[in-house]
Amino acid sequence: MSSDWRVRVLFDEATIARRNDEIAKEIAAWQPQDLLVVAILKGSFMFAADLIRAMHRAGMAPQVEFMHLSSYRAATVSSGQVAILRDVDSGVADRDVLLVDDILESGRTIAFAKDLLAARGARVRSCCLLEKPGKRAVNIKADYVGFECPDYFVVGYGMDVAHSYRQLPFIGVVEKDETAPD
Repeated sequence: MSSDWRVRVLFDEATIARRNDEIAKEIAAWQPQDLLVVAILKGSFMFAADLIRAMHRAGMAPQVEFMHLSSYRAATVSSGQVAILRDVDSGVADRDVLLVDDILESGRTIAFAKDLLAARGARVRSCCLLEKPGKRAVNIKADYVGFECPDYFVVGYGMDVAHSYRQLPFIGVVEKDETAPD
């Protein structure tokens, strides 16, 4: 992106780390059996990694898998259709599965994944780093939520715009830099 843009911090590193520890304790209280964490790629990779480490500190030892689902492709708004780009390798029948996603917005992606895994016999709960409640297109609620997020297009902490900003250790909003020269 051009230098006419800047990223304003919405949730800083320390706030995210504290919330990950709190969520891990909430998940531990569930007392899942034979837990499989399924991280939905690409946006959740940082959150999933930090949450899994927090789960370890909370005394849990989940197995980990990944699904790559997409409803955005190259756009900034959902297409409404979810595509499986990569499926889990492990069997999920008779297992507790925790789906981990970056943003619960329209709900289509997490609902699709939850229905798919439940149809395969899993007991599924969901965990989203950010929730935008005003954007729901399907009737779904996450079992564990990091933060309620204003209706901004957010980047950082694994989330991107055109493959940029994933590396940021915080969640931010891309804004026009009013101090940049014209």
